[in-house]
Amino acid sequence: MTSLLLKLFVKNHQNTSDSKVRASVGKLAGTVSMIANVLLAAMKILAGTLLMGGSVSVIADGVNNLSDSASGFLSLLGFKLAEKPADESHPYGHGRYEYLSGLMVALLIMVIGSELLINSVKRIFDPTPLSIGPLSIAILLFSILGKLWLMYFNKKLGKKISSSTLYATAADNRNDVLSTSAVLIAGIISHYTPLELDGYVGVAVALFILYSGFGIVKDTIDPLLGRAPSPERVKEIKEHLSSYEGVLGIHDLMVHDYGPGRQFASVHVELSSDTDVLKGHDLIDRIERDLYARLGLHLVVHYDPVCVGDERLTDFSLWLKEEIKRVHPDMDVHDLRMVPCEGHVNVIFDCVLPYGCRMNEKQVKEALSSRIRKKYPNYLPVINVEHSFVG
Repeated sequence: MTSLLLKLFVKNHQNTSDSKVRASVGKLAGTVSMIANVLLAAMKILAGTLLMGGSVSVIADGVNNLSDSASGFLSLLGFKLAEKPADESHPYGHGRYEYLSGLMVALLIMVIGSELLINSVKRIFDPTPLSIGPLSIAILLFSILGKLWLMYFNKKLGKKISSSTLYATAADNRNDVLSTSAVLIAGIISHYTPLELDGYVGVAVALFILYSGFGIVKDTIDPLLGRAPSPERVKEIKEHLSSYEGVLGIHDLMVHDYGPGRQFASVHVELSSDTDVLKGHDLIDRIERDLYARLGLHLVVHYDPVCVGDERLTDFSLWLKEEIKRVHPDMDVHDLRMVPCEGHVNVIFDCVLPYGCRMNEKQVKEALSSRIRKKYPNYLPVINVEHSFVG
């Protein structure tokens, strides 16, 4: 069914590197989710109201589907707005509309969850006998099967276009399967036993809705605040950069996210100082073009020359990189150079302070300086401490 929908409604659906195709896939997912959830919500609310004597748990589950429909609409709107091309006021495009739509969905979900929680608590103190029949059971079972299909549908499309929004939607559908199953079981128990579980299950569903809303808030705010790229993404970028002949090292990688498919980055690449200027510039240009073609990453490369023929610099570099691990195992250095002066040698380098390190910049400088002066009395350390931008 998923493949059929793609063929019918998304032209060139296999070319997911095309931003227009990606937007079309996202809009298809939003439209299908919106329509399906409206139907499921209507069925559950009618079942809870007319067939089950006003079951708050079933109505709450139906309203949860209604909020999912609103989520589908806002996702659809987000994909639509996100595909707007860059303009004079927004040179990086409008990709973050997708994150903003997710934030709006989260706020809507939390408002609905709060209202349902209040009504469910009231039902606990004022229980009403429930009646459940074959039609009500059939409606809830149909809803479970529908949500299982939506979970598979969104997960497959999310994997196809690498969309965190669709992955989150798939996870939400999975959670809906669990909550509807709980509502069904509680309804059957309440119908055939003296136990009145309707209000309690309604509270559980409402709390679950609030928890889901909070999770979506976090997931959508993080990229807006400038979340670090995933370790997998960093590894992918570094592996591509290291594959080029002549690249000796990489540091100061910075990745900026302006929406799915709109990542901009800068990095320092170390090349031998003996490299011909024109050849080095050609290599850097090739790296930038290749990274955009392979990873869709707009990359700016800064060239750092490294002296590879100076034995004194090489020996000190090897010692320093080993010694710095004793200060902190995740600490690193780069841009090392030596400047001979009268009576001493300035050793200048940058030290990357890892996240979670309890030492401040002053302590790091003192620790490294004391170790260097102890080993090399005529070396004067000039240390710049910086932080990693990739976590």
